[in-house]
Amino acid sequence: MTQTVITLGAHVFDVQVRPVEAIPDGQGATLVEQIRFGPAGTAAGTALTLAKLGASVRTAGAIGDDPIGDLLLAMLTRFGIDTSLVVRRADVQTSASVLPIRPDGSRPAFHVPGANLTYGPDDIPETEVAQATHLHLGAPELMGGENAAKILSPARAAGVVTSADLLAPGDPGILAWIAPALSSLDYLLPNEQQVLGLTGADTLEDGARALIGHGVGCVAVTREARGALVITADEVIAVPAFAVDVVDTTGCGDAFSAGFLRGVGLGRSPREAAVLGSAAAALVAQGLGSDHGEFDLAAADAFAATTPTLENADAPQ
Repeated sequence: MTQTVITLGAHVFDVQVRPVEAIPDGQGATLVEQIRFGPAGTAAGTALTLAKLGASVRTAGAIGDDPIGDLLLAMLTRFGIDTSLVVRRADVQTSASVLPIRPDGSRPAFHVPGANLTYGPDDIPETEVAQATHLHLGAPELMGGENAAKILSPARAAGVVTSADLLAPGDPGILAWIAPALSSLDYLLPNEQQVLGLTGADTLEDGARALIGHGVGCVAVTREARGALVITADEVIAVPAFAVDVVDTTGCGDAFSAGFLRGVGLGRSPREAAVLGSAAAALVAQGLGSDHGEFDLAAADAFAATTPTLENADAPQ
């Protein structure tokens, strides 16, 4: 059966600048190597990597009725993503970020939440969601757990596999805010800092188990250069990161989510799904922006099979 995914939630238009070591003083200017823009966000960014990996993808959310929104939709459509479920708002701008990329690939952000904050259960295409095989909710914290549960619970009851990831930094208040939605999630895909911050746990495993205690079926956590940790009620699986030259970490979490969910849709084991997620993240990290890399599923699998990981980076390719 074809994997049909709806990515629902945050849509962001990113402008990336690299390399940036400091912001010029006053009216000063600095020459840089590259400025580009592209689609991003926990729904849009995940959608484009899912599409590259061969899933049938529809994306849903809110953007402004503005030129930025026009560009965002055009770029998503270029990847074969169905954007017909995206709603346009006349009174608020499309969410956007400006990202100064440091030489080591890390980046701060200047961000406008924009139309993402206006999206909620009343906007949900319930019939279309029920017909999908997978529903991925990007940033449930933007609408709150009760509203997110109104979306996730009916989908899960209809047999749709559900997942979510987060934009907000980890904080116990955020956990309380999203808690009503957690029992409707098959998969939660946070990063390490979010897990520890949400739960206040001393270890990542303890934090993930606390989230499972709220009803999440599986927690797949990204750990930057230390790879990923996949935790269920029965097992803990560590998957190392791949050894690549990192240009930009923008969108790597979304790429991991996409690869992991694509693996789930293909019937792969949790370990195999996490390996595909790590491969997708590594491919995206080697260039600028969430949409970097002209790869497909076969290329990602080949990359995973031939590229050394950081635990054995001296191994032959």
